[in-house]
Amino acid sequence: MQKLVWWPAFFVCALAVSGALQAQTVPVGPEAPAPVQSSPTTPDLSPPQTLAFDIEIQAPPDIKDYLQRHIELQRYRELSDLDASELARLLTAAQSNVKDLLGTLGYFAPEIVLAVRDTPQNPKAARLVQITVQPGNAVKISEVKIDFVGAIAEDDAAQDQRRMIRSNWTLRPGMPFTQADWNAAKTQSLRLLTVRRYPVGQILTSRADIDTDASTAALSVTLDSGLAYQLGDVKITGTKRFDAQLVTRLARLKPGADYDQVQLLEAQQRLSDSGFFDSVYVSLDTAAGSASQAPVLIQLREAKLQKAVLGVGISTDSGPRLSLEHTHNQVPGIGWRAISKLSLDRATRSLGSELTSPPDESGWRWVTSALVQSQTSGSFDVNSQRLRLGRTKGGERIDRNFYLQYDRARVSGTAGLDAADSPGSPRSADALSANYALTQRNFDSLPFPSKGYGLGGELGGGVTLGSNRQPYLRAHVRWLGLTSLAATDASASATLRAGRVALRAEGGVVLARTGAELPSTQLFLTGGDTSVRGYAYRSIGHELASGAIAAGRFLAAGSVEWQRPIVVNDKLTDWESTVFIDAGAVADKPGDLRAKVGIGAGARWRSPVGPLQIDVAYGVAVKKLRLHLSVGFTF
Repeated sequence: MQKLVWWPAFFVCALAVSGALQAQTVPVGPEAPAPVQSSPTTPDLSPPQTLAFDIEIQAPPDIKDYLQRHIELQRYRELSDLDASELARLLTAAQSNVKDLLGTLGYFAPEIVLAVRDTPQNPKAARLVQITVQPGNAVKISEVKIDFVGAIAEDDAAQDQRRMIRSNWTLRPGMPFTQADWNAAKTQSLRLLTVRRYPVGQILTSRADIDTDASTAALSVTLDSGLAYQLGDVKITGTKRFDAQLVTRLARLKPGADYDQVQLLEAQQRLSDSGFFDSVYVSLDTAAGSASQAPVLIQLREAKLQKAVLGVGISTDSGPRLSLEHTHNQVPGIGWRAISKLSLDRATRSLGSELTSPPDESGWRWVTSALVQSQTSGSFDVNSQRLRLGRTKGGERIDRNFYLQYDRARVSGTAGLDAADSPGSPRSADALSANYALTQRNFDSLPFPSKGYGLGGELGGGVTLGSNRQPYLRAHVRWLGLTSLAATDASASATLRAGRVALRAEGGVVLARTGAELPSTQLFLTGGDTSVRGYAYRSIGHELASGAIAAGRFLAAGSVEWQRPIVVNDKLTDWESTVFIDAGAVADKPGDLRAKVGIGAGARWRSPVGPLQIDVAYGVAVKKLRLHLSVGFTF
């Protein structure tokens, strides 16, 4: 039985390059193929040949493609003055190079035949190098051994981490062995080692024992964790206007906690998302302090004190859009942030401002805001004002808000019908309410999730104002679930190829006496790009006797969507195809809910600014096709 030790790919490549260089000085051995000489007896009137030789590879398609891209012989084709003896020396090195390349694919006992012949009829090259490859049996993995040294080997608290590294090892017995998969498996195991507690971990040894007779590979890896690290004091650089307290409260890193790379990345993201800083870098200084208390370095560059952003856009819901947003990161006297925004489009015109305090020690902020808005609401035009005061806390997975809110809505009328003269039409109204809102995001990745769910809910209670004061209760719930169609043990690539099913559900209810006059901004409408496709934006509502559409007290909507990646030449692209069915209904009584259905198909593109959604939907109730465009993933 013959055994080889398979070393890393860079060593193989070094041998191949060395062989190619030596081939220029070492004489041709008796085993080298002898080039065929030709002596034409008539003048050659064909166009000049620009290549020293052409290459033809006869091998299975996947191997042929790999060799054509990586064989060293390709580098010498354009040496037009290459003579026959020099070519023979290159072929000697090419034999070894092809064998090494096949080894990276898991073929260690191939049959390789190289031959060269003159091709005077070829206008590009005078000679043709033919490489015939019979790869033989692919090597398969027979056993895998993963060992640990360092603190992780004896630490009982690291038992779960050791088990995770072993269970996530990607090369299993019985799988084909390739150099790329071998390198990827080692990289993955090292990442899982260093992501928590052991940031200086390394691969101490790695070995692949290849049995060419049995076509098997025995893999072994030893991971050296080094010492376990904990977070020490936070050291901040780059602040001028903002104090260290703001940074530490946003970062939320506790000295003495076990090192966790995910926590550092989350802290970096929180600081970046805060808007106070243009650039943020958070790292653990393993070169300073002791292993038990390594300092955390936070390097910052503050954002400008004020900035203005002009936005121009277009959507199928509201047409062309123009916006102007001004941000003041530290309002004089109070130190709060102020964001003011003017927005104009076909359906809505709004002007609003929001003041937000710096976070306290637990991450909560005070928020107060005012909004003036003119909006098309079903068949009616509604001018509204809103004042809000409350507290908010945002996180990676969960956002919480509780607030007091004052709403005022004035209905100006409907096309061809005065609001005051239409039975059942919405009336001008005011209300004061106390509310609590929670949003939970549990997706695998953002902004391009492939599985997981999101859940959002609002619950509020209040009283209408004016001469007829009536209490009311309002609730609104929405849910989005993504389920992969791949097997539970499928690889990441297989999961993406399998596609997914997206399920969406939404419900809302306002409970109040029949005669209670509620602001229409507290009621429900649906329809549009992100709700029921096939219908205009906010066009599905409570239908009055006159045929006008008004906001209603009850909402029910849902959607089923099948999303599949588009594969070209067996390669995943940034595009997906989708088919879907949406349904939604709004009414003033549960028994009056009648679903409006939309069906269609579309495409998704993973654009640099988030998912681009392009859908064509048919509204069954209106018997019309409608194009829907939207960008971004929000929940």
